[in-house]
Amino acid sequence: MFEVRIHGRGGQGAVTAAELLSVAAFLDGRHAQAFPSFGSERTGAPVVAFCRLDGKPIRSREPVVRPDGLVVQDATLLHQVPVFDGFAHDGYLLVNSPHDFAELGLADVVARLPPGRALTVPATALAREHLGRPVPNVVLLGAFAALTGQVRIESVQAAIRERFSGRVADGNVAAANAACDHVREQLREQSRVAAD
Repeated sequence: MFEVRIHGRGGQGAVTAAELLSVAAFLDGRHAQAFPSFGSERTGAPVVAFCRLDGKPIRSREPVVRPDGLVVQDATLLHQVPVFDGFAHDGYLLVNSPHDFAELGLADVVARLPPGRALTVPATALAREHLGRPVPNVVLLGAFAALTGQVRIESVQAAIRERFSGRVADGNVAAANAACDHVREQLREQSRVAAD
């Protein structure tokens, strides 16, 4: 089973991201489960959403306490809430930020992960470019598909089109594709640097 924890703030679409990820996994022929955990339900308050992906039925209904994948939709949460609690030593880390991990004060965390398992993505900027709104959730799903390989980008696109329509769907698909391309390029660059 691959377990994902998504940290965001109210209004950033963390719950929608978990739901879309579960739909994408289902479209890939896997079993999936998504659910939120709310504190105070207001815009800007910390929100956590969970998603589990597996090749067989999922029976657990508990919150994800040992995530294999960690998605942080708002970098201001990194030093405000315990986002790394239980994070797997071989897990995948995706952070919405135009800054690198050293600038975010996370160089030590990333150094413990295997190569190619952690990236920052300027998801808010990509969302503004393609959607006209600073909502990073769907953008990060495209990045997640490229980073982890747990879902195909085509399934993310299909999940988006099931949820949204018209220009909103088109913008979200374009933003997810841009993030997927960004991550693939970053991973290629990391491989080139490691080979030198």
